[in-house]
Amino acid sequence: MARVVRFHRHGGPEVLRIENVDPPQPGPGEVQIRVKALGLNRAEALLRAGTYIETPTLPSGLGLEAAGLIEAVGEAVTGLAPGDAVSVIPPQSMIRWPAYGELVTYPAGLVVKNPASLDWQTAAAMWMPYLTAYGALIDIARLRNEDFVVITAASSSVGLAAIQIANSVGATAIAVTRTSTKKQALLDAGAAEVVVLAEEDLEARLRRIAGPRGVRIVLEAIGGPIFEPLAAAMSRGGILIEYGGLSSEPTPFPLPAVLGKTLTLRGYLVHEITGDPAKLEAAKAFILEGLEAGTLRPIIDRTFPFEQIVEAHRYLESNEQFGKIVVTV
Repeated sequence: MARVVRFHRHGGPEVLRIENVDPPQPGPGEVQIRVKALGLNRAEALLRAGTYIETPTLPSGLGLEAAGLIEAVGEAVTGLAPGDAVSVIPPQSMIRWPAYGELVTYPAGLVVKNPASLDWQTAAAMWMPYLTAYGALIDIARLRNEDFVVITAASSSVGLAAIQIANSVGATAIAVTRTSTKKQALLDAGAAEVVVLAEEDLEARLRRIAGPRGVRIVLEAIGGPIFEPLAAAMSRGGILIEYGGLSSEPTPFPLPAVLGKTLTLRGYLVHEITGDPAKLEAAKAFILEGLEAGTLRPIIDRTFPFEQIVEAHRYLESNEQFGKIVVTV
């Protein structure tokens, strides 16, 4: 038997339960992992609440990131063996491949051997933020060293990964945050500039920072009224990549800026990278190289034990964290 986290109804963190199940052995092409740490993501809170892009059959497991030791391998698995320290690439479906458990099973193609320098918590905090930021900035936007890139929700794990990736290619990372509480931490994390929404005019400040060239790339997770000042500060031919939707307010379409500057507004899911083998291999190489060089390093805000998964989800929804929340098993 092994412990897993499941929910039998949609709702707040309190619906999460730790239950004992009898995990199946890995099938052909699969790997069973004894989990040491989990990385938490907003998507898991959305699935639990019933507002995610997937609709689960209840009871449902959840979770997208895990790191641990290989317990067993199925037939036709090569290059991986029991005892290997590994981490998991976020799957296309966390309903089919949930990560919250002591023993989890994944396709071997989504399992990566950890660099020796990584501890369990760092390994569990790695793939979702860096794959998301890489796909948007490098694969889609072709980020260059002369670019100004605006990063909203900058204190999230994806936002901090984006700052590090921008710095690694020599671009100028402009972090956007709601209040000044996290301003110094964002500067310490590598942001060249920080714009505080509660205290500054976003468009005017971005124009002062970027000058006549304007902002070519926006990595956006909020939506809502912020769209208009962001678009107004962008350069001709710029691209705004939307990967979230944290705002509950309507999102206006900035028609004058889009037409006048021939802007691209693009929705984006990390599945575009994880579902394409060639793109995934390029992303893995970029991220592992950055980890080895020290230019990329996940920032972990707080660690909870497995038994406190409800408290970990409450903290996830508090917006107080700076970086990744990790659960140890």
